[in-house]
Amino acid sequence: MLAKLYSIAISGIDAVPVEVELDLSGGVPQERLVGLPDKAVQEALDRVRSAVKNSGYDFPSRRLVFSLAPAELRKEGAVYDLPLALVTLIASEQLEVARQGRYLVAGELALGGTVRPIRGALAAAIAARQLDCDGVVLPAENASEATAITGIEVAGVADLAEAVGFFAGTWSPGPVPQPEAEREIEAALCYSDMRGQEMVKRAMLVAAAGAHHCILMGPPGSGKTMAAQRLPTILPPLTLAESLETTKIHSVAGELRPGRGLMRRRPFRAPHHNASVAGLVGGGTIPRPGDISLAHNGVLFLDEAPEFPRQVLETLRQPLEDGSVTISRVAGSGTFPARLLLVMSMNLCPCGARGDPRRICRCSRNQVENYAGRISGPLLDRLDLHVEVPPVDRNRLLEKRNGATSKEMAERVRRARAVQEARYPGRGSPVNSAMTARDVETHCRLDRNGESLIRAAINDYGLSARAYGRILKVARTIADLDGKERIGVDHLLEAVQYRQADKRL
Repeated sequence: MLAKLYSIAISGIDAVPVEVELDLSGGVPQERLVGLPDKAVQEALDRVRSAVKNSGYDFPSRRLVFSLAPAELRKEGAVYDLPLALVTLIASEQLEVARQGRYLVAGELALGGTVRPIRGALAAAIAARQLDCDGVVLPAENASEATAITGIEVAGVADLAEAVGFFAGTWSPGPVPQPEAEREIEAALCYSDMRGQEMVKRAMLVAAAGAHHCILMGPPGSGKTMAAQRLPTILPPLTLAESLETTKIHSVAGELRPGRGLMRRRPFRAPHHNASVAGLVGGGTIPRPGDISLAHNGVLFLDEAPEFPRQVLETLRQPLEDGSVTISRVAGSGTFPARLLLVMSMNLCPCGARGDPRRICRCSRNQVENYAGRISGPLLDRLDLHVEVPPVDRNRLLEKRNGATSKEMAERVRRARAVQEARYPGRGSPVNSAMTARDVETHCRLDRNGESLIRAAINDYGLSARAYGRILKVARTIADLDGKERIGVDHLLEAVQYRQADKRL
């Protein structure tokens, strides 16, 4: 007898439908699984056999040929356990399907028959809606995640018996629990905590308003990490489209806790400097997203950037330009979104004392140059803001007045972003940092004084064509923060200032 159900395979961050078939026939008892399965999928038959028996059903002692189609698509993980068990029961006539409709089924089975959570539940729900399926049958712990997609039925099952009852029409899922609320940003994460670093806070405001990549340079303890960690507190909330895309990436990567719904806060990723290329960019036999994609629509912070391997840092160049990263492997390729705000930090020398008047730097000029040279010129050229973070005056630490709060800064960012959304309607990334060359010509026109200033900056600092364009984009953001239609000389001066800090290295 032939039985068929539908499941999914993850390709990139999307779910691809997979037909799970079983041909049960007479002959010598044996079990075969075809369709390019990986090791975890090949082991599924052992888990299915035990789960079926321990759930009170009989596992047929006949010739069983399981197929996962399309055959050329490599299958990985344990998501096929549940559909394999169900087609076994359907083909052996232990389950008579009474429920009408088409459902995508995915779930890992424990030997006792309970269903364990999987990766990519949100992607499965999105695929079900796109394919006009009636719903999805998923582990109960993934049900809250899938309910973010409307228009389909979500059945969260705790064990194989409930899945059988669902298709037999003898069991109906109860209401899906409300998604676990995302914890609010801790009150301690506020820019009002930064004392004596108003220029740094200003640079973070500009970075957030126009989504400009930046590097913070200064001695240890000057507040570089504090400034970066608080950047998400002033970024606009995720839109629904951004929330769906961001949550899907984290779900596919297995970073989403069971019971969680859509992500509402922008992600903040801070990988350690011993991260590999695969950890940062993504990788694996079947490509999975790395920290670059997990920071999509959020902030990627590389603390002590020169300590990262040069090869790892160079992998950032293409994602910063294209907003995506493509990983090719023998088993296939995957393209992951990577529109992020990159923040890097570094000391001014290997010992960290350079730039601190209270300490003596004993590094040679050669050591300083080698240290700074760990970040290549082409990568630095892609960073719009080069911000010097001086040591904090100890007397300022005792002041009670803390300056602008994150809430106040976030409101300024919101207003500036609203101007940019109106300026670039219908774009996926309506921010100044994503302006095209034609946009720069249209929206970054300078008067005669501005042209003289930028010409002098190009000659004095040896700026590249890319740096020239990025200065104009930053100046456009500064003008938006001031509510000005045209870029003034003061806006241009501040933008040029953000390209001078690295000259101290």
